[in-house]
Amino acid sequence: MVTTIQVSERTLQLLQQLKSEFQASSYDEAITKIVVARTKRRSMAGYAGRYLSKKEKKEFLKDVRDESDRF
Repeated sequence: MVTTIQVSERTLQLLQQLKSEFQASSYDEAITKIVVARTKRRSMAGYAGRYLSKKEKKEFLKDVRDESDRF
């Protein structure tokens, strides 16, 4: 599906610049590359602390490492 959107002259200039920098064949490709790069998670560090309850963290961590792995 193809659609048309309105953007300001400044936004068009920025898109043209990004399209060139990314060597993209279309504005859609340039925008997709920006969004993917922006939303990629580099690390899951801290995930458990933010999204799991204390009980869930304890259960999760129990399965991650055995007592023999600790030093």
